[in-house]
Amino acid sequence: MTLIRDTHADYGASFETVGGREYPAEYGRSNRAHRAVRNVVGVTETPYGVVTVSGDDRHEFVNDAVTNEVPTEDGAGCRCFLLDPQGGIEYELTVWVTADSLLVFTPPGRASDLAGEWSEKVFIQDVSVEAATEQFGTFGVHGPKATEKVASVLHGATAPEDAFTFVRGRTADIGVNVARLDDPTGDEGYEVFCAAADAEPVFSTLVTNGLNATPFGRTVYEALTLEAGTPLFDTELEGKIPNVAGQDAAVDYEKGCFVGQEVVSRVHNRGRPSERLVGVSFERDSDVAPGPLDDTNGEITRVADSPMRDATLAFAYVPFTFEDPYVTRDGETGAIEKLPFVETESRSGRTPQYD
Repeated sequence: MTLIRDTHADYGASFETVGGREYPAEYGRSNRAHRAVRNVVGVTETPYGVVTVSGDDRHEFVNDAVTNEVPTEDGAGCRCFLLDPQGGIEYELTVWVTADSLLVFTPPGRASDLAGEWSEKVFIQDVSVEAATEQFGTFGVHGPKATEKVASVLHGATAPEDAFTFVRGRTADIGVNVARLDDPTGDEGYEVFCAAADAEPVFSTLVTNGLNATPFGRTVYEALTLEAGTPLFDTELEGKIPNVAGQDAAVDYEKGCFVGQEVVSRVHNRGRPSERLVGVSFERDSDVAPGPLDDTNGEITRVADSPMRDATLAFAYVPFTFEDPYVTRDGETGAIEKLPFVETESRSGRTPQYD
């Protein structure tokens, strides 16, 4: 379960299972929490898995496996994919470089699987792979005042400005790493990670010290990222070719060979994948659920009510050449919209892009 269940419960959290572990779903009045994060700042416990990769050959080993170029300098990171032989996304990963190891953040519940797969592929290289989820607490800080929030509680360092960089500092006299993300909610976004034993005081400090922040759970996070046009692994990305999901930003086509490269390169060079991911808006409280579209090949992948739009929003895959302005699902008609749904101070680095 979450490392700090009692603390979340004290804030009024209800819970759901994410990746085999219990995490806050919401804290009541989700619309109010959503607006608070969108207008100021909020803090959420993030359900990543964590894998550590150490040894002299760690960089070469991981870099050869993933779609993006893994940096070598301490304090840098990247977002990348691990693909299957058909080019489908098997894992969405964030790799952070420390002086003596790589920290690899995986989708929820997938760290042990990845650690097992990579351990089996180590032969003569000096590489050690360990599932280490239980060793870390990780918290997201999101909102237009996220930088101000981080600055109000971080000592010994300043909040990193560039995406996929991190700094080391102290919060409540506890050592933490603070990483800048590519703003997946459409506003400033940071990840704070610490030792598991320090999770409770770090979370409490992020919520109450300095600039106050609103705690929020998965329900609000999924709605915020949908508004921002950010696809999520388990609903929009898993099994899809990166080009189809519009995720070329996580693929370096100039780097050396990786599993699935031939497929994604062929689609990239052709310039037209079979499908594309679009936004669809329905009337507020429409009875729409994920599933196949009525009027074309494709499917709705995720649905959430948007307090900022007073509408029900969705992601849908449609044929790449589909040009109708509307789609239907279970008889409900929705309008295709350009992403993001909500204009914010920042822009998600994960919003689908197509040539």
